[in-house]
Amino acid sequence: MRLSIIIPLYNVQGFVGQCIQSILGQNLSPNDYEIVVIDDGSTDNSVSVVKAFQEENHNIFIYHQENSGVGSARNKGLSLAKGQYVYFIDPDDYLANNVLNPILEYAEKYHLQVSTFSSKITTNRKLDICNFNHIESQPVKILSGMDYIGEMRYKNEVWWYITERTFLQDIELEFIMGRWMEDAIFTTNLLLKANRVAYLHIDAHRYVTVENSAMTSKEPQHYINVIYDNSNAAKVFNGLIQVAKHSKPFNGASVNRLKERQQSFVFFMMIRILKSKITFREVKEIMESMVKINVYPLNTFSKKDYTAIEYKILVRLFNIRHLYYALFLILNPFLKRINR
Repeated sequence: MRLSIIIPLYNVQGFVGQCIQSILGQNLSPNDYEIVVIDDGSTDNSVSVVKAFQEENHNIFIYHQENSGVGSARNKGLSLAKGQYVYFIDPDDYLANNVLNPILEYAEKYHLQVSTFSSKITTNRKLDICNFNHIESQPVKILSGMDYIGEMRYKNEVWWYITERTFLQDIELEFIMGRWMEDAIFTTNLLLKANRVAYLHIDAHRYVTVENSAMTSKEPQHYINVIYDNSNAAKVFNGLIQVAKHSKPFNGASVNRLKERQQSFVFFMMIRILKSKITFREVKEIMESMVKINVYPLNTFSKKDYTAIEYKILVRLFNIRHLYYALFLILNPFLKRINR
């Protein structure tokens, strides 16, 4: 079997059908792939939607677990996967038409451990056409994962990557459970350990912005959890940066990119703090912990990926800690009211 597609499922009855339909409509034989759905304790009709597809498609498998989070669901899917390659997709997203076979053909031809491609952010659920123009004329540049981090605009989210399953097994890589930002930690670990990575000029994935999704939810406790998980990701990245620093040959561009990514967690955490119901005491504790691991003040953020003038202005303001605390005390009550 060529490919296992893993879908973590939790209360997405209005969207998962399109996700699965977009997979079934690919130019792949049903014997070439499997769809592994991990129901993470859904309480709506999501499972029933999947079962309706399962009745007519022998390559769809549904497994159940108590609600444990997306990281746990993905880990379970990975443990059950049988394909040569693995792809993780979220159930409220979908794929463009006929993109999986060419990606797999490139991966097989060039013996890629990690294949990367493009995604489009959209609210349109009918953006099915992939632009295949000039794909054949574009050279496939094979890089180490370290060089890929330094040279390409590498992304946090796991749905940008199709990965060789035996490679994942060899490096014993799993998702952190019970936290957001698990994608960023997983994909960075993945790339740091890969020797054969290539970007393919295929806009395969559609990231659909959904109101009240997990990452956009403003429910108070969830919002605070995301703040702490951004803080945790910044701390974990300290270890990943040390790995990059001691890799041979040394790649300074990769180290700098990882530092920028690390500080992006801090920057967007600080944005969320201003709009949250977190206490001032907690804010001070979080910021002091960022100082201790040398990711605050923000001295590498907005160097390459975040270059807009708005980012530069906010970084200057945020880097004055007492000013940031004043902004929190002044703006926080107002922002909390308008975000109810």
